[in-house]
Amino acid sequence: MPTVSATRTYLQQLDPTELRAPARSPVGARVEPVHDCPPALFRWLYATVGGPWHWLERREWSDDTIREHLGQSTVFLRVLYADGAPAGYYELNRHTDGSIEVAHIGLVPDRIGQGLGGFLVSEAVRDAWALGATRVWLHTCTLDGEAALPNYLRRGFVAYKTEEYQVELPAGAAG
Repeated sequence: MPTVSATRTYLQQLDPTELRAPARSPVGARVEPVHDCPPALFRWLYATVGGPWHWLERREWSDDTIREHLGQSTVFLRVLYADGAPAGYYELNRHTDGSIEVAHIGLVPDRIGQGLGGFLVSEAVRDAWALGATRVWLHTCTLDGEAALPNYLRRGFVAYKTEEYQVELPAGAAG
């Protein structure tokens, strides 16, 4: 497996007033909570949204592991629909310090570049604050889409830490 260097950037918002949402929501877009998510749907979302960006950690999770993870009272899964079809998702994780992490967020590849990214990030942040977050945070890396970091910054996130690390990519994957 090829190994590539990556930079991870941690970003946060400390107050709900820091969110800078897009002026308009995309027509036909809505975010829905998912309760009792079937493992097959979770796998599809994770693989479809994360595939181009080398999300690997959860690909081998068993059905039981997925159910256990999503069954935690601290995990919140939401799906973005555009014109009735799944277009992306986000997962929020509440931590013991009261912060809420946007653990995973992204769009299905066919929906990238259609003005949905800013809406999805804004909905995730609003959702986290509505759930009582003391701080909303996330991280992105140089393996993510090139629009990810600029989008987070446009939404009002502020970078507070970066780190360099090595990633082993599957054979044939481009870094």
